[in-house]
Amino acid sequence: MPVKRMSTRTLVTLALLSAVEVVLARFIVPMPNPTMRFSIEGVPIILAGLLFGPLAGGVVGLVGDAVGTLFSGYGYNPFFAVPPFMTGLCAGLLRPLVLKKNSYLRVLASFLPATVLGRVLWQSYWLSFFYGSHSFAWFLASRSVQFAVTSAVNAAIVYGLLRTRVFEHLGLWKGAE
Repeated sequence: MPVKRMSTRTLVTLALLSAVEVVLARFIVPMPNPTMRFSIEGVPIILAGLLFGPLAGGVVGLVGDAVGTLFSGYGYNPFFAVPPFMTGLCAGLLRPLVLKKNSYLRVLASFLPATVLGRVLWQSYWLSFFYGSHSFAWFLASRSVQFAVTSAVNAAIVYGLLRTRVFEHLGLWKGAE
């Protein structure tokens, strides 16, 4: 099977989405406590998955997480790189759902499995393991609220951007039928 090559335009767009993810995740974030933060960092990862497919979305999630750790002071932890990768992968795999009919609920559904499995369950477990000061149930409860809010906001932003048709005009999205 021949390897499909990405164009320079695609690579540059993915690099820009990764850079935007770093800024949104590390610099524009309300943090009520050290383990909870409200951000819209998922937007560029979801867009990468929807616009360019699962591999591209996953790579934007990984690159954004790896580069972002340079600014966080916590260091890189591969356990916490899994959810951003899953978010982009899931959005890319469920892209046909959004292509079929672009709606807020379909955009939300395109990354919600990754949010529940990765950001809520997976990260809650590892946070309870590494911090040890709170139980898994505490992290699960607090992160469920956090990601219910951020998922709704992320979906609204992505849906709004798709509705503006800006990605169609740039030749990056063919739009819903």
